[in-house]
Amino acid sequence: MNHSALRDRIRRCLHPTHQIETVTGDYAVAGIAAEQRTLTPAAVLAPLIERPDGYTVLLTQRTAHLEHHPGQISFPGGRAEAEDASPVETALREAEEEIGLDRRHVVEIAGFLDLYQTVTGFLITPVVGFVTPPFELKLDAFEVAEAFEVPLDFILDPRHHEQHSMDYQGQPRRYYVIPYENRFIWGATAAMLVGFARRLAGNPPLLA
Repeated sequence: MNHSALRDRIRRCLHPTHQIETVTGDYAVAGIAAEQRTLTPAAVLAPLIERPDGYTVLLTQRTAHLEHHPGQISFPGGRAEAEDASPVETALREAEEEIGLDRRHVVEIAGFLDLYQTVTGFLITPVVGFVTPPFELKLDAFEVAEAFEVPLDFILDPRHHEQHSMDYQGQPRRYYVIPYENRFIWGATAAMLVGFARRLAGNPPLLA
């Protein structure tokens, strides 16, 4: 499929605005009831980079000392600030702050994935954006250890969507893992990517 056709498919499968009612999250993946609590609004940017051989997804490796999700692979993003006019503004601002991705390189906001509730109390709006190279990144050394790209075709292949299990508060909890080369994309980021793949394939989401 050529770039143009894939872009059209991606646009059609996403929510057109950030006013989203569909909520998924760690609890839905784990198969347990969602905890009723006050949630902190947040947004992440899922950057789709147009490369000659196909689209890639830009991800970050968080530094090991952070309070939330230390050392994990994630999208650039974070909690909403009072001055942010929308989740798009939050996602673009955080991407600039964390990895130095200038918003002028995000040539189009393609749409939005389902809202994602984390066990750490965040309600995340995933913002999908098309990014045109060339661009230079400047990582915030306090928050980001590394930035790297994964082929979108690899992410979309359901054979790479592994479900693992661990004990959490005395009960087994399922979570997604997407192994890529020597890295393990897991937790909320893996689940959002699996949700993206499911939407693109026309499959129903996992609901919280």
